[in-house]
Amino acid sequence: MLELSPDALRLTSSFAKIACEPGWRWQKREQPLANYDLFYVWSGEGEVVRGDRTYTVGPGSCFLFRPGDDTSATHNPQRPLVLTYIHFGVEAPVRLVPEPYRVLRDTIEFEYLLSRYVRLFLVDLYAAEAEARLILKQLLLHLLRHDRSDLERSRPAGSNQLAEAIREVANYIRQHPGLPHRVEELAQRAQLSPRYFSIKFKALIGQSVQAYMIRTRIERAQHLLMHAGMNVTEVADALGYRDIFFFSRQFKQYTGKSPSEIR
Repeated sequence: MLELSPDALRLTSSFAKIACEPGWRWQKREQPLANYDLFYVWSGEGEVVRGDRTYTVGPGSCFLFRPGDDTSATHNPQRPLVLTYIHFGVEAPVRLVPEPYRVLRDTIEFEYLLSRYVRLFLVDLYAAEAEARLILKQLLLHLLRHDRSDLERSRPAGSNQLAEAIREVANYIRQHPGLPHRVEELAQRAQLSPRYFSIKFKALIGQSVQAYMIRTRIERAQHLLMHAGMNVTEVADALGYRDIFFFSRQFKQYTGKSPSEIR
């Protein structure tokens, strides 16, 4: 759902934050779900069944049920569930869908967004539906980000440390685009051999070290030309180019325009 426009989210009237009654239960429907259902547990304890799998749920438990799911739930009457549910549809092809279940650890921002969504419709706020779609998209992005971080945590510790070292170097290059970076020095910063560093950098960042350095330098040049009031010679000098003609040629190769046209 990463690529979805908020306008593609079809809101329904089925949403609430509710404290479930002691005798509450969610029975299986004759027909499976026809749309999506974001289901979040604030407090209490219970069980949720999705298909042939049973989940023990408590604070932070979060489901994203999808069309076709068979679902049911019960809870402990002595510790009733307090939950938020939001039913919604999607009026566009969906390529990337969050996992059906996770337990959120950092809940403050997510719970704020849930509360904001529900509050929007308690009073007749201007543009409530437009804001609700934006909030729902944020909630879905939050779930995708959580799922991705869980996947990264499940990898061996060494691979996580390697990825973090490579990203730190990439960030260092982006913060200092005008420095004359050498692969050997960058590899030393990541505590890797130059050859292995170059291989892993391209695998993780998607570009060779050299191409990434040029790209960040040209992107910074664009910003300086457009927003800093610097002329072409000043920008070339600031970013370490000794030859202004080489700078202009490389700039046009990456942007399709000369530096003077951008300025």
